[in-house]
Amino acid sequence: MEKKVVEGIILNETNYSETSKILNILTKEYGYISVISKGCRNLKSKLLGISMKLVYANFSITYKENGISTLLEGNVINSLKYIMNDFQKINFANYLLDLTKSVLKENNTASLFPILRDSLLKINDGYDVELITNIFEIKMLEYLGVKPDFSECLCGSKEVVTFDILKGATCKDCLNNTYIFLPNTIKLLKLFQVVDINKIDKLKIASSKVRKELEMFIEEYYETYTGIYLPNKNKFLKISV
Repeated sequence: MEKKVVEGIILNETNYSETSKILNILTKEYGYISVISKGCRNLKSKLLGISMKLVYANFSITYKENGISTLLEGNVINSLKYIMNDFQKINFANYLLDLTKSVLKENNTASLFPILRDSLLKINDGYDVELITNIFEIKMLEYLGVKPDFSECLCGSKEVVTFDILKGATCKDCLNNTYIFLPNTIKLLKLFQVVDINKIDKLKIASSKVRKELEMFIEEYYETYTGIYLPNKNKFLKISV
């Protein structure tokens, strides 16, 4: 094992022995890794404050590629204090962590890290937590291998007017009792796939119907194609419109 410094976010923690924890961390350098934080549950431990879920820090570790690494020390990059002090934001942040863990089971790639990091930072900075979450959800579909294609109807027409959850992008000639999403909803879904979350400086959708349609599309698409069930979203995150 060799000493490494990694940038990461703790996705979850599990008590280990009487005084330690196993930390599951999504890192910029290696993707998902497990790290033991020895003695961190002791009140005097220097590892106490950096061995908790949602900590975003530089972690100094002895890295073991095919096993559990060991945490030596850490320096917090951002305390995410505005998330930690807001019950709703904590719920959304935990949902993003849970969804990330589900995606990592299918695709353990370090490229998930900046998406999660930037989403959490935007929520911490006060951006619309529901919309940031929707953007994150849409981006995760690519890593699950079920990215929707909004560009062309099955018949080949580029004149797409809506999206059928079962059939895909649909033109006006192929409509068959298909729900017609508002044009702005389709436009935003396409935008969410490509937007760089880090570069977002404005984020506001006034239309309650568009917000409702975004959530409807995401829920139905996930249910149909991913098999991912996250009960905390159903319990805490329903959007009131």
